[in-house]
Amino acid sequence: MFNKILIIGCGLIGSSILRAVIDKKISKKIYILEKSKKNISKIKKINSNLNFLNKVDKNVSGINFVILCTPMSEYEKIILKLNNFLSPHTLLTDVGSTKKNLLKLKNKKLNKKLNWIMSHPISGSEVSGPEYGNKNLFKKKWCIIIEDKNKKALLKISKFWKKIGSKIVFMQSDEHDKIFSMTSHLPHLIAYNLIKTAQDFQKKNKKNIIKFSAGGLRDFSRTAASNEIMWRDVFFSNKSNMIKVIEMFTKNLNGLKKNIKFSEDKKLIKILKNSKKVRKQIIELKQDVSKPDFGRKNI
Repeated sequence: MFNKILIIGCGLIGSSILRAVIDKKISKKIYILEKSKKNISKIKKINSNLNFLNKVDKNVSGINFVILCTPMSEYEKIILKLNNFLSPHTLLTDVGSTKKNLLKLKNKKLNKKLNWIMSHPISGSEVSGPEYGNKNLFKKKWCIIIEDKNKKALLKISKFWKKIGSKIVFMQSDEHDKIFSMTSHLPHLIAYNLIKTAQDFQKKNKKNIIKFSAGGLRDFSRTAASNEIMWRDVFFSNKSNMIKVIEMFTKNLNGLKKNIKFSEDKKLIKILKNSKKVRKQIIELKQDVSKPDFGRKNI
């Protein structure tokens, strides 16, 4: 499919793409640009035929396909360097969780001769690092591709993600950021806030409550263990949508507070019962399994 692929940033997502590219024989040669020496030593164990770069220079000039897998706060300086060396025939994509900010970066900073088709694979984990990569990470998972005038490039990006197992859907950047502020970004923010609240509660009461973590706190703690740099970038880059969904969440939380304070039985029961419908829908859409406790074996 490609002669030369360059993966910039090879943590969980980058190394999973790497493994999938190797497994599906998508490229004749694979290049890796990764800053962490610790990560590089782990990546070398994946395959001995990889080519490593330590900077963006003339060595990237023959690359056909570049995938940006770093935190989004690093994109601009990488793009400015790529502008100087990439061929107009090179195709770029990314795995960033927000898109309106990247569209702005693309329009302002990218060399007009280059083709950047934005992607967002909806897959990942709370863990980070190349040792956690998985060639099947994208299998039967959604990958959002942002609409673009370059239909030929869109088709090629679509084929790439389908080749490594993804289901494809096209969106505008505004629609993407609005949807994922609710389905992904707010849940992570709530998880971080819940864990902070538990820490504050523990400090105030001077008791170790964490050892009594029930399933709810335990599951939120998994989400809150996600990479802090990546999520800082997400929250800041989707600021306007985040503020709106936080306000919506706060309004509903205050409503629940009122229901509990005044023992509003029917209102509270209605909310709790309606919530089950979402879980049922998620399972019907095969976004999760129906087994109790998410299919976990007893710890």
